[in-house]
Amino acid sequence: MSVERPKNPTLDQLRTVCQPPEVRARKNAEHWTAELYLRHVSIYLTAVLVRTRITANGVTGLMILAGWCMSLTLLIPGVWGPVLAVVLSQVQLYFDCSDGEVARWRASQSPRGVFIDMVGHHTTEALIPIALGYRVFNELSSDPASEGQAWPTLFMAACLSVLLVLNRSQSLMVHAARGMAGLGKLPDTAAARAVPTTTMIGRLRSLARFLPFHKLLHAVELSLIILLCSVISAALGSPGSAEKWMIWILLPACLLVNVGHFLSNMASSRLKA
Repeated sequence: MSVERPKNPTLDQLRTVCQPPEVRARKNAEHWTAELYLRHVSIYLTAVLVRTRITANGVTGLMILAGWCMSLTLLIPGVWGPVLAVVLSQVQLYFDCSDGEVARWRASQSPRGVFIDMVGHHTTEALIPIALGYRVFNELSSDPASEGQAWPTLFMAACLSVLLVLNRSQSLMVHAARGMAGLGKLPDTAAARAVPTTTMIGRLRSLARFLPFHKLLHAVELSLIILLCSVISAALGSPGSAEKWMIWILLPACLLVNVGHFLSNMASSRLKA
């Protein structure tokens, strides 16, 4: 249902409607960069978008396009590909903030919009390791000394892609399981996701706060790590070498994150009737 809003809103009007406290306080849905700088800047982009005919789902489409282009830039040899990937990761986040803000301003939130947003994030994080694996595959294939590692690295990158998507999907599986069991939606707060610290899993989860490796498995963080690895490879004069080790290290680490995420979900109260 549409709501009549000013056609030329002020920034204060936009912040009141598009960035209410309950949105800014979301623990799990907000990327750490949102509070640091994204929400302070995205409102200016939203101010431009609400004056156009583009829909909130159209903005989400731009977010998805930016994410897919981020993966494609990794196919550019050298450092410039990863540099562009980092830039596009920021563009994707700005559109990701603005699509929800446009939807709130126009009161056009819908399950379809949420679904499209999830498709965007899942496909982006799936494509990044595949594009990285192909990038490394090309570099290793051109070096006779490393040619034998090319195909195994590409396969490991594909496995990493699956694990990244699985890790992101586990949180959605919890909501789906609750819905199918007739339980209500949980608030997006730390308390709702808490695991009792009296259990072994709860204590391990508390320790994980001091080494939050799982937070490195998102598109922004991955693009930054890839850029760092590409700089190291260039400095060593061995294209793809550092990126290869990145894939080899991330694969078992991501497997452990998935196992920990699964055990944490099973031990929490979220899956209890």
